[in-house]
Order: sequence, then structure tokens, then C-alpha cells
Amino acid sequence: MNAFLILEDGHVFEGKSFGAQKEVICEVVFNTSMTGYLEVLTDPSYQGQGVVMTYPLIGNYGVCLEDIESEKPWHSAFIVREISRTSSNFRREEDLEDYLKEHDIPGICGVDTRAITKILREHGCMGGMITTNSDFNLDEILPKLKEYTVTDAVKTVSRTEKEHFNGDGFKVALLDLGTKNNIIRSLEKRGCDVTVYPADTTAEEILGDQPDGIMLSNGPGDPKECVQIIKEIKKLYDSEVPIFAICLGHQLMALATGADTEKMRWGHRGGNHPVKDLKSGRVYISSQNHGYVIKEETIDPDVAEVSFINVNDKTIEGLDYKNKNIRTVQFHPEACPGPQDTAYLFDEFMDRMKGAKNA
Repeated sequence: MNAFLILEDGHVFEGKSFGAQKEVICEVVFNTSMTGYLEVLTDPSYQGQGVVMTYPLIGNYGVCLEDIESEKPWHSAFIVREISRTSSNFRREEDLEDYLKEHDIPGICGVDTRAITKILREHGCMGGMITTNSDFNLDEILPKLKEYTVTDAVKTVSRTEKEHFNGDGFKVALLDLGTKNNIIRSLEKRGCDVTVYPADTTAEEILGDQPDGIMLSNGPGDPKECVQIIKEIKKLYDSEVPIFAICLGHQLMALATGADTEKMRWGHRGGNHPVKDLKSGRVYISSQNHGYVIKEETIDPDVAEVSFINVNDKTIEGLDYKNKNIRTVQFHPEACPGPQDTAYLFDEFMDRMKGAKNA
């Protein structure tokens, strides 16, 4: 069946429908990862978005449920050049198209993803629609696309109950803002006893459980929407518990301490983003997925200092907080998909918890 991708600037791309056959409006973004489409699909940070995969062939190794990053895919739509109708992989459990149908996610293939990506690079991420209705009316559709925004994103993806993962090491409280499973796995690998808390959990409850360390996870949406969560994170900041924050958690900690954020033109989404450690001068390749960034000029130098920058566009990729046992990063040290260059940051978090406990 024919399908159409309509962008808010009036561009229309015709292709073929796959996955669920339904009409959706979403924010259209692009991801440059060459592998890991299943992990991308199940990353809660993509809630409300239609993702263009720049790599031309998607689905060739099928779906292995062991690799998922949350209980279901969160994309509103999946946009690819070519969908593999068959898959070959000894770990494969089903084909990608069947998986998308099960979760009611529409896709469009046979479109020029390079041209779409060039449009998004030039004009920024924008609202879009996928439809199988060939009688669409642009005059009616375009205003709806221009008005579309992702709202209540964190509330939508966060778990509603506490979940505990047994370990015999440090006791870590993980605030679920849209956490990926590999953050939990990275902590478990280091022996941590992990309790995952819903995003609306109060600081009093988290601190009352006496954790050795606190993690703030990745997540979707505009960080400034998280008004109440920011208030609770300020209380966590005021405690003496070591904190490690990733992606959205990094942005929320900055907002909680007086800095500001802004939306990026097209964001960073992919597994090949170089970041520079300003102390060592070393450059690491990182996995990233975000559309907002901290404004450097709004950071109080008495509160925090920049620890990492993006080599390509010089945006902030990490902060170290002064007189606090807190480090935050914009990129994903747990990767999945992506390089493992910065996984050492979890080991640093272990060292900080050990130092705080022995102090």
C-alpha cells in the first residue's frame, strides 16, 4: 500500500507502508546509527517522534527481545529507505515488520531518507504526518503539523511503581525519567543494588531509603516541562549523596541549579558523536539522543564547570558540580547502540560512592 510522509514545510514523500497502517502526526528527527535499530525503537527518549534512519537497510537481522531498552517501542513512526522483509540472525525471534505491527507503529519505506535528512539539517526537526490517504489536503494538514509539540513525555514513559533489582554492592536510587534498560544493566554489572523510582517520586522518599548514590536517567521531551521534577532534583542536589545524571537528567540538574536550556536545530541522535574531556584533552566517541542543550552562558561558574564539549558544534556535553559529588553528562555512557568508550564513567560513579561512604 502506498504511504505518504508530509513535512510541515510542505515537502511530500511517497513510499510504501509497512508495520501498522494508521495515520500519525509526530516530530520528525533523524538518527545516524548504522546498527541498533531495535535499541533505538525501544529508547523512551523517542516518545512522540518519527525517526528517520539514515542507514539505508533496516531490519536485516530481525528482532531479538533480549536487546530491547524498555518494555515496548516508543516511536510514533519509523521512516526508512529499505525495510528488509526477511531477516537472518541466529538470535532472531521475529521480523521487524511483525514487531511494529504488534505495537501499532506505522512505518514508511521506499522514500529518499538522504533527502529528508538534508531538509531536517537545513531547516531543523519539524512536525510531520504519515498517512495512507492519497486524498490528503495540505491546506488542512500543514497548520496541524506546525502546531504539533511533544507534551507530557516523561509522564508517559516513566514507570508507575518502584522496581527493585537485587545486588550485593552499593545501593543506588535510579529516577526513571525514561530510563534505558542498559543503565540498569550497567549498574548491576558493577554489583549495585538498584531501586528504580517513578519520575514523580519525591526527594524525601528517595533520600529516606538511604541510597549510597542517585542516578538521574535519560528521557524525552522539553526539560522545562518537568517543573515539579526539577524542584525535587534541587532537593537531591542539596543533599550530600553522590549523583550521576545522563541526558535529560543532566539537563534537569542544570535547570535545578539556575542554568537554562534551549532546543537544538536538529539535535544529536546517533552512535558516532565525538566528545572532548576538557581535563584530559582526550576525545571519546559517544552515543547520543537529545534535542535540547544547556546554554553555556547561563551556568554559574561558582556552581558548576563544563567537563565535556561536543567536538563538532562545541555544545555542552558534561558538567562537574563544585563542592558537590555530582557529575552529569549529555551523552550515553551505557550506549546501546553505540561505542563503549565512556562506560568508565560508571566506574567513576562507583568510586565516588565508595569515597562518600568512607568519608
